[in-house]
Amino acid sequence: MRRTNPLLLSLLAAACYSNTSTAPPPPAPIPAPTNLVYELVPSGDPANPVGINLRWDPTTDTRVIVYNVYSRPSTSATWGLRATTTSASFSDLGVPDLQYTVTASDGVSLESPYSNVVTVDPANQLVAPEGLVPVSLNMAVQLSWLPNARSGSGAALFQYYRVYSTDYNTGTGLCAASWVLEGTTVSEDFIASGLTNGVSRCFAVSAVSTDGHESDWSVPTYDTPRYDARNIVIDAFQVTPATSGFLFYDASNLVLGEVTSGSRADIDFSVDRHGDGTFWLKPVRAGTGVIALGAIADLTSIDVAPTTGYATPEVQALIGNGYVWQMTQSDGLHYGGLRVTALGSGYVVVDWSYQSAAGNPELRRVSQGQRGGSRF
Repeated sequence: MRRTNPLLLSLLAAACYSNTSTAPPPPAPIPAPTNLVYELVPSGDPANPVGINLRWDPTTDTRVIVYNVYSRPSTSATWGLRATTTSASFSDLGVPDLQYTVTASDGVSLESPYSNVVTVDPANQLVAPEGLVPVSLNMAVQLSWLPNARSGSGAALFQYYRVYSTDYNTGTGLCAASWVLEGTTVSEDFIASGLTNGVSRCFAVSAVSTDGHESDWSVPTYDTPRYDARNIVIDAFQVTPATSGFLFYDASNLVLGEVTSGSRADIDFSVDRHGDGTFWLKPVRAGTGVIALGAIADLTSIDVAPTTGYATPEVQALIGNGYVWQMTQSDGLHYGGLRVTALGSGYVVVDWSYQSAAGNPELRRVSQGQRGGSRF
């Protein structure tokens, strides 16, 4: 009888098992994140943004637990791991690197290819806004400027404007260094409100591109908010003497825009009605003079007061006409603006403005252009 070798049977069985088994397939690759974009965070200094915000489309692969953010300072440098995050966004504080890319990972051994690469392109910086002009308002300043930053090649890149302000030193004629952000706007005008009447303030504007690049600032300008009121009725002396006088500021009673008796010797002007039915504004107090400006569109058209040309004879009150008043008070010269809005049978209706800062002429009816100052 032929005997079977047990060792041979074992080797044959092992060979058969080896020939019929297969290794497990490798895991499917994780897809790369898509649509990586960036936006800089402006700081007020175009060369030193607060940081950069990155975002991308999240992957739908259920194995993904984290995203790896890579960056490099130049196109020839090696990519370095900047951060790992569980969300499809990342904020990198400080001056950003030149390029960024992102991968998706299961947090263990699998990592996707790189996403698209974004490059922080300085060519996207817009030009500085030009022609910044302020207008004095009551506890506010209206600012406007030219649309040059978003004209031409900047049209597709423009996103919004940033408006800055700081204290203005009337003694040195310079802006303080401590600028703050007043707000943002997408139009070429802005009202800075909540200001103190009689206190001058500097303003400047920058333009921000769609990827967050901030332009250089406009040439700074300054303005001084002043008091005003609309549609104030003043009677003619010949009709109601007790309400025919006007004081821009009654220092004894601390009252602004006071309608009072036309018989008082300390009022700025009184309203007279002549026999032909015309109305006249008559300066009263010593040291008070007036300049008639002619027709103006609004009270705010009177911006910076002239330094000369004031006279004491009465001037005719005409609807739509503007007038500037210069008044000598205990602390120096003060200026007031007036616009006649309506005439009744025995009264005039006016809008008025008053600059509480002594010697400050922020009322005149001409464009003041760019009033100087320094950012630093």
